[in-house]
Amino acid sequence: MAKKVVATLKDASSKKMAKVVKMNKSPKSGAYIFEEKVMNADDVDAFLKK
Repeated sequence: MAKKVVATLKDASSKKMAKVVKMNKSPKSGAYIFEEKVMNADDVDAFLKK
C-alpha cells in the first residue's frame, strides 16, 4: 500500500510530500494509537509537535 502512495506522489507537478506516522498513548487504556498522514514536507514539524 505504501508503494502505491509514493508512486502516485512522484509527478513533476507535485510538491515534496512525506508520509508521517505519529504514535500517541491513549489515556484510557494505555495502548498506543498510530496516526498516519501524507502531507507537505514543510508541515511535518508542526504536525509532530501537536
